[in-house]
Amino acid sequence: MDRLEFGVWDQMQTYEVMQAATAAEVYEKHIRQAQLMERVGFGYYWTLEHQGSYVGAITSPQMFLTAVARHTEALRLGTMIWQLPFHHPIRLAQDVAMLDHLSGGRAEFGTGIGVHEHEFMRWGLDFYSRQEMGEEALDIIEMAWRDGTVTYEGKYWQIDEALIEPAPLQKPHPPIWAAVHSPRAIDFAAKRGYHMAQNIDTDESMAQKFSEWREAWKGYGHEGPMPRQFLMRVVHVAETDEQAHEQARQYLLEANTLGREIVSSSRIGFGSNPRGMGHEDSEDIRERGRIFRECARSYEFWLDNGLALVGSPESVARQIAEGREKIGYDHFAGKFHIGRMPHDLVESSLTLFGQEVIPAFG
Repeated sequence: MDRLEFGVWDQMQTYEVMQAATAAEVYEKHIRQAQLMERVGFGYYWTLEHQGSYVGAITSPQMFLTAVARHTEALRLGTMIWQLPFHHPIRLAQDVAMLDHLSGGRAEFGTGIGVHEHEFMRWGLDFYSRQEMGEEALDIIEMAWRDGTVTYEGKYWQIDEALIEPAPLQKPHPPIWAAVHSPRAIDFAAKRGYHMAQNIDTDESMAQKFSEWREAWKGYGHEGPMPRQFLMRVVHVAETDEQAHEQARQYLLEANTLGREIVSSSRIGFGSNPRGMGHEDSEDIRERGRIFRECARSYEFWLDNGLALVGSPESVARQIAEGREKIGYDHFAGKFHIGRMPHDLVESSLTLFGQEVIPAFG
């Protein structure tokens, strides 16, 4: 296998911003933590986009990442994901290109379409058209970066000789990632030759999906090295296993549900389905629902299914090595902010991981 890359998936939850005196103080705290990540050896910093949601408070990832870029020197910076249907593709292409220049060529372009119906409803967007919208958006963004001008007649966007400025600093463009869950998404990412990313499934499901993506990628006859494969897991590291579990247990059980009342108490709520999935139904959607239910009930479920890596540096390094052997990823992103966990514990965990776990894969 190729050398393992390490990043942080920094989920700035909405409740954190709502409880602070100002949003600015929360942003500044996370920027300082990005500087810490860079100092202790992480190579990548990832955030995520949600709109009107309890899940995340970075509603303009390109703006926030530009601020992070101005306070760091080497971290590669991306969003996993930008929700494509929420952006005009020309604007997004130019914004990410500007981020690429302002960061000195450190932008990573993580793409996806979103899964929560209520976010689309609040913006007047058709939740059930998001796959087609996302595919059109990627056509336009790639054309913008490749050609510098776009004329496009699609179902959702009509563009007449848009002149693109600037072109990205990286050539031909920043790396493009696709977050995938469904068989259709896995096949789409493989066909396009994008780097792929996953974050929710159990280790057993992950192994199957990563294998399906690799086989599909090979089947499309791409030339050159295989794209990278990204796995995000919740992580907490302490000096000993006992200490790590004691610190993480209470926060992990609320990690996926904290702040749900922000949405559930609103007039629209989660939309037509209490899980926010609309009328869509599939084996994959049902399985993710099961995972979220079990994670809210059982600390052991997190650990037994590889959803959280908790322990001493030696234990966490062993868990990563075992997971990598089973699943086959070459990019590991840790989520260190867990529920209401205090920032001093988060930063201690980040530091131990950087100083003692990352070198184990050196």
